[in-house]
Amino acid sequence: MEDFLRHNEKSWDAKVAQGNAWTVPVGAEAVAAAREGHFSVLLTPEKPVPSEWFGNLRGKKVLALASGGGQQGPLFAATGADVVVFDNSSAQLKQDETVARREALSLKTERGDMRDLSRFGDESFDLIFHPVSNCFVDDVNAVWRECFRVLKKGGRLLAGFADPLIYIFDLKDWDEHKRLTVRYKIPYADTEQLPREELAERLKSGEALEFGHTLEDQIGGQLRAGFVLTAMYEDFSGGDLLDEYIPSFTATLAVKPDGTGR
Repeated sequence: MEDFLRHNEKSWDAKVAQGNAWTVPVGAEAVAAAREGHFSVLLTPEKPVPSEWFGNLRGKKVLALASGGGQQGPLFAATGADVVVFDNSSAQLKQDETVARREALSLKTERGDMRDLSRFGDESFDLIFHPVSNCFVDDVNAVWRECFRVLKKGGRLLAGFADPLIYIFDLKDWDEHKRLTVRYKIPYADTEQLPREELAERLKSGEALEFGHTLEDQIGGQLRAGFVLTAMYEDFSGGDLLDEYIPSFTATLAVKPDGTGR
């Protein structure tokens, strides 16, 4: 069901109108601090990304991948980076454009599918920032391959993703009874494993369609693409499902080898 892309675009456009937390742009204070080199952004729900993961962004070419919403791209631009914000939702990209106009920032926005970065040439970027979002596409390996291609040698990929564990449970049972009932298998896809009536409900409600990828694809996929993983951390969701038992989100820092062997 390739239509899931269009459905998810509409879903996130609607979330902007509803004021979802991941669609609310940063304020002038945060931009002013970023201009002085002080900023805090999230790859996962709660834990800020360590500042050393970025290095000096001034003059660097940064791709904020599936990262619309006016929360990260404008801060990178305020540090002096050359930023492209890439997202499937036009409304999310408008949030970045709004902040850029308001704060006189220079950044570009591009709408598209995170699995296809063919509009960008090989080795176009120094850094890719990819917060939790590949749960909205079916093939995460395509994302990693494209990230590797468009990154310069020595470039960094900062990525956040959901643990596949969260997709094995019956969310309806959780929402209604707060019971953790194992129901599904990994890899998971709403489009394939949800009972027909529940899928119909989700489509009607406008909720985004999700995919639960294996760790072999989330982490192993980065390695297969050619990346070297150099750091990681885990994070909690901020109150949902498994927080009482285990962190269910992961952030990774990966580097594209520069060929020197160092």
